[in-house]
Amino acid sequence: DPDVAESVVDAIRAACPGVVINLTTGVVGKDVSGPVACLRRVKPEVAACNAGSLNYLKIKDNGDWAWPPMVFDNPVEKVQQFLQVMQQCGTHPEFECFDVGIVRSVAMYLKASLFSGVPEYNLVMGVASGMPCDAELLALLPRWMAAGAVWQATLIGRAEIWPVHQKTAELGGMLRSGLEDTFYLPNGERARGNGELIEALAGCARRAGREVATPQQARSLLGLKPATTHP
Repeated sequence: DPDVAESVVDAIRAACPGVVINLTTGVVGKDVSGPVACLRRVKPEVAACNAGSLNYLKIKDNGDWAWPPMVFDNPVEKVQQFLQVMQQCGTHPEFECFDVGIVRSVAMYLKASLFSGVPEYNLVMGVASGMPCDAELLALLPRWMAAGAVWQATLIGRAEIWPVHQKTAELGGMLRSGLEDTFYLPNGERARGNGELIEALAGCARRAGREVATPQQARSLLGLKPATTHP
């Protein structure tokens, strides 16, 4: 709903002037009118672009499916629809990659001129039927990215995610987390909110000898325009 998206984003921008807004576009099926309407209304600096399809599965210990097997469908035609609207809105695409083949596809999108600018990858690890949350696998993936890319890792799970967050920091990736992906802090306690998870991520960065970027520095890294005043 673009009205809801606008009200939420306006409130965030008012509370955190200069913050970089990144909007989701994930939707199952061919009808992309909802996320497209939100992109056009909000004109975020960044938006997610799911870069390929995945059999989205999870199975219980007793052999029953946790939910009916489904396909998270992101064919090239659908990807291209989103990229065209992002280009019209001045929005930088962040490519969500759930598997190794999807990582490799992004360079093809660039070569086919479906987008321009700094290629940005979000390596989603921990979905049961996608890439596992594994530090050794993570270390291999940058070699399959387009030249000049920046990347981050979204890690889904519990205790196993934190060594991989640390590896991300050591390899030069960007750090990302939230209650959508985990409920648990490095010490095993349940997080009371996203803030605690982000504080733990900042600790990963500092242990790797890195510091958290300001919004202005992040804009430079991603090739974004300087912050502007929004109504």
